[in-house]
Order: sequence, then C-alpha cells, then structure tokens
Amino acid sequence: MSAPIEDYALISDLETAAMVGKDGSVDWLCLPRFDSPACLAALLGTEDNGFWRVSPVTRGSCTRRAYRPDTLVLDTWWETVTGTVRVTDFMPPRAQLPCVVRVIEGLSGVVAMRSELRLRFHQGRVVPWIRAVDQCAVAVAGPDAVWLDTDGPVRARDREDSTVYDFTVPAGRRLVLTLVWSPSHLPETPAPLALPAETLLKETGDYWRRWSAQCRYEGPWRDAVVRSLITLKALTYAPTGGIVAAPTTSLPGCIGGERNWDYRYCWLRDSTLTLSCLLRSGYREEAAAWVDWLVRAVAGAPGDLQTVYGVGGQRLLPETEAPWLPGYEGSQPVRFGNFAMNQTQLDVYGEVLDTLCLSLRAGIPMPAHVWSMVEALMAHLQRHWREADHGLWQVRGPGRQFVHSKVMAWVAADRAVRMGRLLGRNGSSGEWRAMRDEVHRQVCREGWDAQRRTFVQFYGSSTLDASALLMPRLGFLPAWDERVRGTVRAMRQLAHNGFVRRYATDGDGVNEVDGVAGPEGAFVSCSLWYADALAATGHTEQARDAFERVLAVRNDVGLLSEQWDPEQGRQLGNAPKAFSHIALVETAFGLSASGSGAARRPRNRAD
Repeated sequence: MSAPIEDYALISDLETAAMVGKDGSVDWLCLPRFDSPACLAALLGTEDNGFWRVSPVTRGSCTRRAYRPDTLVLDTWWETVTGTVRVTDFMPPRAQLPCVVRVIEGLSGVVAMRSELRLRFHQGRVVPWIRAVDQCAVAVAGPDAVWLDTDGPVRARDREDSTVYDFTVPAGRRLVLTLVWSPSHLPETPAPLALPAETLLKETGDYWRRWSAQCRYEGPWRDAVVRSLITLKALTYAPTGGIVAAPTTSLPGCIGGERNWDYRYCWLRDSTLTLSCLLRSGYREEAAAWVDWLVRAVAGAPGDLQTVYGVGGQRLLPETEAPWLPGYEGSQPVRFGNFAMNQTQLDVYGEVLDTLCLSLRAGIPMPAHVWSMVEALMAHLQRHWREADHGLWQVRGPGRQFVHSKVMAWVAADRAVRMGRLLGRNGSSGEWRAMRDEVHRQVCREGWDAQRRTFVQFYGSSTLDASALLMPRLGFLPAWDERVRGTVRAMRQLAHNGFVRRYATDGDGVNEVDGVAGPEGAFVSCSLWYADALAATGHTEQARDAFERVLAVRNDVGLLSEQWDPEQGRQLGNAPKAFSHIALVETAFGLSASGSGAARRPRNRAD
C-alpha cells in the first residue's frame, strides 16, 4: 500500500528534487534534472522500483518531522524504546554534481539503524551493476553512476540488487550518508564526497535563510507564505530560471483512475501568476530569470507557441507510458512526457503578453527584440482568436470556444496596448484596441448565462468553470460588476465541503468536454481563487474562512499538492504543486490588503 501523498516532504538542490516519506524513505528521485529518468521510483510502484530508506531497524513512521525555520533542511525524529535519533535530509544547492546528504544523530540512548538503498535506473526499471570503489558503493547502469559513501563504521549486508548498511547510533554520535550522481564514464570519485557534511549542512542552511529573509510579506500568514515561496524556489531549475509545475509525475487526481500526468515541466499558464508572486514577495532576481526563460522558450514562429516546455526551454516532450510501473495505489497509466505540448491553447498568448507587460512595468530589463515578438504574437492572435482550442485545463476532448481562452485573448490585446504606450510604439495600437473591444463584447454576449447570472465554461454551455473567478484579477471586469458578483455566487455550485472543483462533472466524474474518465478532487488553486474573488467583492470574512480552510489541509511540513479530496480527506495529484503555492501567496497578499473589509479595486482597463 502506498503512503499517502501528504506523507512526503520535499528536498531540492534547485535542479532536481527528492520526495522523502515519513518512514524515512526517499521514494522519488530523478537525476540529474527534474525531467531526467527516475532512479528511485517506489512512489509509483513498489520497493522493487527503487527507494532509499534510513530509519531504525524497527521501521515505522517517524515520531515527528519539520523543516528547520526558513530552510529546506528536513529534520525527522524517531523515539524508540531504546533511544531517540534524528535524521537530517538535505540537498546542497548545486555546485558541481547533485547529491543527497543524510545525517543520522543519536539524541538519547542507543538506536539500531539501517540504510537500504535499492537503485533502479531508467524510470524504476533497470537494475544497476553494484561494486566497491574506494570504500564507496557504486551503482552503474548505462550513462548513470550513483556513489554512496559513509563517514563512519557500518556493517554491510551483501545483496545483489541493493546496498544495506546496519549501524548503531548512541547519544552524541552521528554518521553521515552521502549519495552522489555522476556520469558513468567519469572514473574518479565525485568531488562532493570529499566535502565535510558539516560544511555542506551549514552552507545549505545559510543559503536558504538568506533567501527567505528577502520576503516582503509581513501579514498574519507569514510562515505559510515563506514556506510556499521556499517550495516555489525549490521547483526552480537554476541554470535557466524555469519553474516546474511539480517534481513528480502520475500522482493521480483520482485514485485508481487515469488522470495521471507528468508535471516536471514549465507551463506558460503559470507564468503571470508566478511573476506576480515573485515580484510582490521581493524576489526580483528570480522574476527576471523567469522572464528570461520565457522569452527564450517562446522564440520562434507565433503559431508554434506551446502551452508547456521543458526546463531548458525544449519543445519536444513526447508522452509515453511505463507499463512496468503499477502506479500510485494502482493508478494507471504512469506517464512520462506530456501530450499538452501538441494542443492548441489560445490562452497562452495572453499569459505571455501579460507576463511581459508586468515585467516592463516592474522595470525588469527586456531584450530589444521583445517588441518584435509582441507584434508577431499579436498578428497571429488577430487571425486566430475566434477559433476553438483546448483551454486552460488542456482538456483531451474536442476543441471548444472556451470563455477563459477568449478572456486571455482580450488580455493579450490589452497588454499589447499598454506596452506600446509605455515604449512609445503605437503603430498597431488602433487595431489591438479594436480587437480588444470585439473580444470583450463577444465574451459578455456569448459566454454569459443570463438566466443563471453567471459566466460559463464555453459558449453555449451551462457548465461552470472556476477560471471565471480570475476575471477581476485580470481586469476584464471590475469586482463590483454584477456579472462578476453573480459568477462568484454561482461558484458555490462547484464547492464541496468548502473546496472548489475546477469545473462541474456528472455523477461518474465525467465532463462533456473533458475526454478523460473518472472523477477528481477539488483543485487547491481554484479554492484559493475563490477566496481571492470573495475578498475582491467585499466578502472578507468568507474569504478568510476559505483561505484558512486551504491552509488547514497542508501536510505536516506545509506542502500542498494539486488537489484535495473532500470526501476522503487526503491530497491528490502531483506534489508539491507550484500553482497551489503560487495561489496561496497571491491570496495571502490579497487578503492582507483587504483586511479592512473594503473591496479591492482591480487594475483598470487601458484607454
């Protein structure tokens, strides 16, 4: 039986990440990058698919665990009948090669401990060749080598398919285990193994504390905001500035179902909210790096704009299935890559231009060629905005006239006009204003259900979609507009036990445009958008309640997945989810700003 998704904590070196369970087992690790093949994949299968457990020999869940304040250094405590031990897990921000460090320290008595490492390269499938080199255990398969070193006495148990160390830790004694990946063609011992663990631990803790100290949020939810920002930073691929949606793949939106997607990539959908979140929180350097990644990734013909890219900006992310992995709690198929790269999503044009406009207004330098890119994107959108697409949620059914996609076409034209005014380039502003006004009229006419007093999912439908909650934030309509207020009221129909689903489904969990079988949980980001919209429309107390309801379902170390199951009371979907934590930060800022109970004024439309 798989551990609950909320049992996992995250450690990261800003290029990849590991998921550590309450039982002391690292059950997910891709090396050397977020999107590399996994070498520990028990999260999506069994122990035979790879894990690294460090725990008392008696096993079981830990007594408690916590991140050290304002860091991504994880402490886990076990209190046993013979004594107490603490395991400290961290990944030093990447200097050379990726490494995972596990420090085991005796606090009282004497505790018998065991480290068991079972590596399975190429997505939990390939059994490596294990040998001893310079007192290290080295596992090799194809291009990958993983070195395991210890700085203290251990008793090795011979196993063909894994490396097992038994040792005892008395009070005041500690032992360090260090795992390092390197290309298999390099014969020498990796340099990180020569560095003292004390140095690595101090430098890692100092790095995160310095970074966290830059946070500008000083409201009542500071701890939650800082933890979310640290999580967002941990999902950043430092060499390029790209931010992955999550470090995992195929954690299901429906246990036993097929809503299992690979989120180890960068979505344009997230770009504006990511940038806004970083800038509001004081992280200008990360915001600039994200914009640089965005500009490089979308370079090319405007018609080739994708919804999702790799961490390096790569476009080819073919979706494949891994039948050798049984899936999380039997949820199949397990997928690697993402089919969304092939979908038509008109909303991405608005997301890119909104991000560029926000960057320009914030004073982030942009290359001179960006304006040419803006003109090319707008020329393409002017020709194609009336077409159907697959929408914000990347539905796998046929294309539709999604209301949110049209709203984002309006955003694209609106932001292009704003940028032209800021840069003194008004040559096409008349055409863009005309397009903006036409889109606005069409959405208000075709996307509005006058009988139910709400905006709908797509033209001609009666289905609700939580993305309509973003209209006031995007400036499409002011929060005091009765159509916005009506839409916010209608969203209660998507709520279940206080959490909001992204759109309505029937009793079997099927949406007419979804294209995927099975139900799903409530979306954390949508629940936070609802809180934000309540605050914007003056319902401050209800907004606070909705926000704190989400805070209450974070796991014990403050992490959120993509979804929450209100029936079973458990997290669902890939975890931790950047979009969920971005929405948490944005909503905390919004609620703090509206603390007096007055409705916030949205951004005004450009003239």
